[in-house]
Amino acid sequence: MNKDISLLPAQIEFVNSTFRHTGFVAGFGSGKTQGGVAKIIIKKLEFPKIDVAYYLPTYNLIKDIAVPRIGEFLTDLGLEFTINLSDKFFQVYNGGIDIGRIIMRTMDNPALIVGYEVGYSLIDECDVQPKNKMTIVFNQILARNRTKLPDNKKNCVDVVGTPEGFKWFYEFFVTKANDTKVLIKARTQDNPFLPADYIDSLKDVYTTEQLSAYLEGEFVNLTSGNVYRNYDRKLNHTDREIKQGDILHIGMDFNITNMSAVIHVVDSGTLKAVEEIVDAYDTQEMIQMIKDRYKGYSIVVYPDASSGARKTNGKSDEKLLKEARFTIRKQSKNTRVRDRVTDMNVAFLNGKGERSYFVNSNKCIKYTEGLERQPYDKNGAPDKASGYDHMNDAGGYALQGISKKTTKRMIV
Repeated sequence: MNKDISLLPAQIEFVNSTFRHTGFVAGFGSGKTQGGVAKIIIKKLEFPKIDVAYYLPTYNLIKDIAVPRIGEFLTDLGLEFTINLSDKFFQVYNGGIDIGRIIMRTMDNPALIVGYEVGYSLIDECDVQPKNKMTIVFNQILARNRTKLPDNKKNCVDVVGTPEGFKWFYEFFVTKANDTKVLIKARTQDNPFLPADYIDSLKDVYTTEQLSAYLEGEFVNLTSGNVYRNYDRKLNHTDREIKQGDILHIGMDFNITNMSAVIHVVDSGTLKAVEEIVDAYDTQEMIQMIKDRYKGYSIVVYPDASSGARKTNGKSDEKLLKEARFTIRKQSKNTRVRDRVTDMNVAFLNGKGERSYFVNSNKCIKYTEGLERQPYDKNGAPDKASGYDHMNDAGGYALQGISKKTTKRMIV
């Protein structure tokens, strides 16, 4: 067989990816399912006699999406097939020669993902499942994905879908990113084959946050607006790390058993978060961690304005910081939360120059997660129940407290 397959650029990138896990996150109508179907059929042709598997949340989706899409694609390629709907598989033939099965399974009952082995797996619409359930499903799929492939090729499990907030898709490919995974994004507008008014019809019914997910393929909070809506993991990323001679500007939030600090440097007026300290027990432990980790550096701390009165361990937090010989910069009273949030969003939006703000997402893992995920509560205030507020507050104290004047050097 020698036939051309017509695909969009993002679909081509997905199909050609050889990572152990490739994610294809995309908006409605962007061609993600078509890309998934193309890849599973290409894998079937690449590995004749080795079964491959396609997973969807429910049987109705298999019947309504997988069967017609796969059948149409096979027909367009000139491949023969039979369908066994009761056992949910395609038996595929190339020139009359049996080349194995495309097995279809649902994810609604993980206990039924048993009794077969495949060499490649494709998961569609993973975020329809609750995150904990999807973790179980994925582990079951990995266990089935074990048929040995020729030439020592990797047994890959790939994922396509629309983002549904910060669920399994986000956690697996963003929070737990590593060099075995890659995430490819596609936007609805990148598909030239949609009806002319399709995007406008979505804009009529969805919120701004939903449109970011369903048109742009972005992970956003869909239950309420993100507090730090202008933060972008890629656009606001910096590779900057701490160097000898740096002055370290540390925003600090005080909570017993959950002390948080974001360590910054300033380059030509540009603020850069370069490291973090999470879950220190109290102020004394935080101080010791800073002294151990940053011995020989100039330390400037930007604490909560109430640190002069608060006590996490006997003496006031501010007194303990001064006894440690840190330079302290704090306001007489805290800026309104709304104003601090606005300042941070403006700094993230600036993108360059003074008053702009960048974060090393590889070093500031919890801070990055908090910036992406903190929602508003039912009263319209930044939510504190989720626990994302501590790191975000620490970063905000530093952003607001840093002045343009040269900081006096204090050696730890």
